[in-house]
Amino acid sequence: MEATDVWDVGERLHRFMGEFTDCFGRREPAAHAERYVRGQQLNLLRKSMEPMADEAGIDPRALQKFLGQHRWDDRLMNTRLQQVVMRAHAHPQAIGILDESSFAKKGDKTPGVQHQHCGSTGKLDNCVVTVHLSYATPDGFHTLLSSALFLPEDWSKDRERCRKAGIPEDLVHRTKWELALELHQEALANGVRCAWLTADEFYGRPVEFHLALSRRGQHYVLEVPRNFWGWCRKPDLLHKTHHGRVGRKLKQKNPPISTVENLAAHSPAFRKQPWVPFLIKEGAKGPVVWEAKAAPFYLKDQDALPTRAHLLIV
Repeated sequence: MEATDVWDVGERLHRFMGEFTDCFGRREPAAHAERYVRGQQLNLLRKSMEPMADEAGIDPRALQKFLGQHRWDDRLMNTRLQQVVMRAHAHPQAIGILDESSFAKKGDKTPGVQHQHCGSTGKLDNCVVTVHLSYATPDGFHTLLSSALFLPEDWSKDRERCRKAGIPEDLVHRTKWELALELHQEALANGVRCAWLTADEFYGRPVEFHLALSRRGQHYVLEVPRNFWGWCRKPDLLHKTHHGRVGRKLKQKNPPISTVENLAAHSPAFRKQPWVPFLIKEGAKGPVVWEAKAAPFYLKDQDALPTRAHLLIV
């Protein structure tokens, strides 16, 4: 890399940080934000305030005050980030990924901390959990679009504890899948478009999550648990009018509802078709090949009625 290339990186970073100047209200904190980001890129033994401030030629207390006391408009910043990503990296085959991260903590003062499943330690632990929406394209670009703190019910009910921890009054308990839907809705409002959205079993478990994405017209691939209920053949419905209102219920002679585990093992829709091999990737010990089957699948909605046709992949 030539010296001109290094200089160009610095100039590009300056232009990028300029996209967020108005998120900080004043020029001084915006300048501190750029110094902090630059400091994170430097080859320093310690990425703490003092060496980063020394490198920038400013008083370390200025950076400490910026991080500890200054408030910036995080919602506007998140909106601007997503607009920047769409302007530079919009792709017709982009994928949205919903997932969570957890961080083990000591004590009980960190916002949202409690004894819960901690993915980073692989066990029940004292930790905080955040839900994330990421964005990836086939040309290799990937980035984090937004995040939300999971606030446990015990925290949400204790508003005095929330105030002491700096948690806003409007931040209340919502399930992780509800947080994921909020992140997705905000991204849509900011012009983010994903050809597909994907998440693991934790988000694929509640049928309400599927229904919400379907109402938004979002194509998705969700992992579902073995005891997820539905049909491989759409059951017939009986329509009845009562006091001017049309109701629906299942006809008595219908295929029985079953779990996806039983459908995959016993339904003719799966038994009568061969496994199809798919090359997933080239691994260190040779090609990684999975075999799959797929059949139409109708989820059981909140009224125990079939949804539109989905595809169950095994």
